[in-house]
Amino acid sequence: MATSTHTVTNQPPPLVGYDVFTADRALTEAVERHLPLEVLDGARQELSTLGTTAGSAQAQDWGALANEYPPKLRTHDRYGNRIDHVDYHPAYHRLLGHAVTNGLTNAWGRPGGHVRRAAGFLVWTQTDAGHGCPLSMTHAAVPALRTDPELAAVWEPKLTSQVYEGEELLRPAAEKTGVLFGMAMTEKQGGSDVRANTTAATPLDAPGEYLLTGHKWFCSAPMSDGFLVLAQAPGGLTCFLVPRVLDDGTRNVFMIQRLKDKLGNKSNASSEVEFNGTWARRVGEEGRGVRTIIGMVAATRLDCVVGSAGLMRQAVAQAVHHAAYRSAFGGVLIDKPLMRNVLADLALESEAATTLAMRLAAAYDSDSQAERAFLRIAVPAAKYWVTKRCTPVTAEALECLGGNGYVEESGMPRLLRESPLNSIWEGSGNVQALDVLRALQREPQALNAFLEEVGTARGADHRLDGAIKDLLAELADLDGIEARARRLVERMALVLQGSLLVRWAPAAVADAFCASRLGGDRGSAFGTLPHTLDLASVVERARAVV
Repeated sequence: MATSTHTVTNQPPPLVGYDVFTADRALTEAVERHLPLEVLDGARQELSTLGTTAGSAQAQDWGALANEYPPKLRTHDRYGNRIDHVDYHPAYHRLLGHAVTNGLTNAWGRPGGHVRRAAGFLVWTQTDAGHGCPLSMTHAAVPALRTDPELAAVWEPKLTSQVYEGEELLRPAAEKTGVLFGMAMTEKQGGSDVRANTTAATPLDAPGEYLLTGHKWFCSAPMSDGFLVLAQAPGGLTCFLVPRVLDDGTRNVFMIQRLKDKLGNKSNASSEVEFNGTWARRVGEEGRGVRTIIGMVAATRLDCVVGSAGLMRQAVAQAVHHAAYRSAFGGVLIDKPLMRNVLADLALESEAATTLAMRLAAAYDSDSQAERAFLRIAVPAAKYWVTKRCTPVTAEALECLGGNGYVEESGMPRLLRESPLNSIWEGSGNVQALDVLRALQREPQALNAFLEEVGTARGADHRLDGAIKDLLAELADLDGIEARARRLVERMALVLQGSLLVRWAPAAVADAFCASRLGGDRGSAFGTLPHTLDLASVVERARAVV
């Protein structure tokens, strides 16, 4: 009797057709914890609607298509005229448009706005991370522009608008309801050392107006309506607003020399641009460019944390989903003790990242000086640690799918290629560690706020108490502080995560985190947690039930 050779068995169904938001217990609990009661019900409904779209087969297909067909640069038209235009696949516009209309550039000035937006950003990142770049920069441009009330009055309503006009041809911002923003800070000779920039700003007769000349090494989302740019004015490094289209409808001089061929983040265009007599409007005072733009940088650094938490969540959800359906060696993988240990270890990392990201978003919603001081240290520490954990988590989650995970169709390779980006963007690991040291040395109120936050959980877990004690000893020792900055910042981030989980996570999660991350009871690889822990509960909590 003939048998079929193409019957598909023992393969999990696709992880689609589910609500990405409500399936994430760590995230839903954080939203309930941090949002004011008067907006909670509405926010939950908004996020559930967004989560249902994010988990749909259509949205997941948008993400795949936007990466399979990356942006294309057209420097000239058929007649030889310079046009500097980037074409995107329609799927990219579907993703970005859906994000804008769902408020992912609108956090400022509404109750619980940053928590709501961060939760939505974490959810929607799980469709595609590339288009999160213009979303983040548009959102983050607001605090920088607020240093100039006149500019803010014109641009902020358009930046926070929930109208997407990105598919249309570039035209003056005055004619648009909604706009997108980018930034251009780094140059080939300096990188993160922006004070080494050589782009020159020449003042014009009109107050606040300049012409820029120079070459920017990284300018992301070059089809945006406006950009915040750093350049050397007569008074020193200064922040400027550069529109793509001038008020009279003519194109500003904005020459896109090439698009970067990146490891990942394929759906998003990152470019090199040249300015040659490019019109710009000064933002803030001459010589205070870093201070002016730092509000934007802080907000985008938080998005790096949130985005990495989203990538980790999707990677872990895929791994747990696969293990719940795949059988091997006489049973379902999720029930195998060793696989359960791996999945639980990954789930701990994901939940700790989500809990920390949402705590930072809640601090952004507060007007408290103590919360502002807390953010000064907590944001770079979280940016350092959470973004660094993203790559090993994603790689291990891919391995949980075996050979299937190494195949492009699984989506896991795209997550893995994306995973290092947030650690590099907006200042790599050393920059974040040194920024924490700078805050420790110059802003004692920031350390006080940080220690008060972690100390809230003192007495609840002896391993956390021991970790806090050891951290205080490290902070008191200034010998060789720069060389051991990474070690110090790692401990700060872990202690903060442990404090948050002890207060807010289920006992099984907090116990496993403190035992492994603070108590040292684990090996160097994932899947080396103490076998006596309640690992089944940790894994079940991380499962996205379709």
